[in-house]
Amino acid sequence: MSRILIVEDEAKIARFVELELTHEGYEVDKAADGREGVEKALAGDYDLILLDILLPQLNGMEVLRRVRREKDTPVILLTARDAVMDKVAGLDAGADDYITKPFAIEELLARIRVALKRREALAAVAATTAPDASAMTPVETTVLTIQGVSLDVDRHEVTVAGEPVELTNREFEVLKALMENREIVMSRERLAQLACGYDFVGETNIIDVYIRHLRSKIDDRFGIKLITTVRGVGYVIRER
Repeated sequence: MSRILIVEDEAKIARFVELELTHEGYEVDKAADGREGVEKALAGDYDLILLDILLPQLNGMEVLRRVRREKDTPVILLTARDAVMDKVAGLDAGADDYITKPFAIEELLARIRVALKRREALAAVAATTAPDASAMTPVETTVLTIQGVSLDVDRHEVTVAGEPVELTNREFEVLKALMENREIVMSRERLAQLACGYDFVGETNIIDVYIRHLRSKIDDRFGIKLITTVRGVGYVIRER
């Protein structure tokens, strides 16, 4: 039985979600403010956390940051904010998904199932690919290079003409997907799947925000034209 922590200060919403999750067979715990949410998330062994952003004591973003320092428990943000930048900030801070209030309980349940499946899949992969220290041998670093932009997959680093560029995890994954698929036009949906999870179900206009950030940090800063927009389709990086 999966254990879920609900961190929500609106008692009616918390109770409604608790009843629905209990009916679906989940074990549920609740916290009514950010500080209690952090304490329970770090002390308990939860399979998933439903986290509101607008919380008393500590806001949800700070709760998320503190939890991520110690645990990789899947987190779905519950938020009344529908601005894309708020969602991007949540994903960059380590959230696995988000859902905007008011939401249909069927959609929330579907997102929970997706997050739990992803956690199980990652755990299975980790268990079958754990390295044998006695048999480990050095491996070559994978570096992708286009137009002077180098992306080191293993070191999780990006440089342009040898100068480092600071990217968030999601920005890095979007750039990596484009560079690995050079000359192939990538749709927003496909980029969202590759950057945010193979079964990402959020809004794909988030990809437009990441592309703007990448252009600001790479194209504009270094005076190159790395990422091309293909109107009505998506984005592509081409060799020049």
